[in-house]
Amino acid sequence: MELEFSGEVWYWRGPAPWYFVTVPEAGCRELAAASGVVSYGWGMIPANVRIGQIAWSTSLWPKDGAYIVPLKSDVRRKAGVDDGDAVTVRLTVDL
Repeated sequence: MELEFSGEVWYWRGPAPWYFVTVPEAGCRELAAASGVVSYGWGMIPANVRIGQIAWSTSLWPKDGAYIVPLKSDVRRKAGVDDGDAVTVRLTVDL
């Protein structure tokens, strides 16, 4: 499964702060339909992600009925993105 979408980078100041991009509703429906096959627990979905020329492997997190893409600091630094920036995300989930 491949998805491409644009979204805004946002910051969560939890006990362990992270930056994320939220997958749009249509993409979340596709991911939810595939989650029973690909999730390894807690609803997490392994994915290969690309923003611009920066590619990495991560897991999509379920949150409030949606999925969010975590952006670790090394990825944000290499991609030159920060809180509030609009980015285009390409996801690949192996089914």
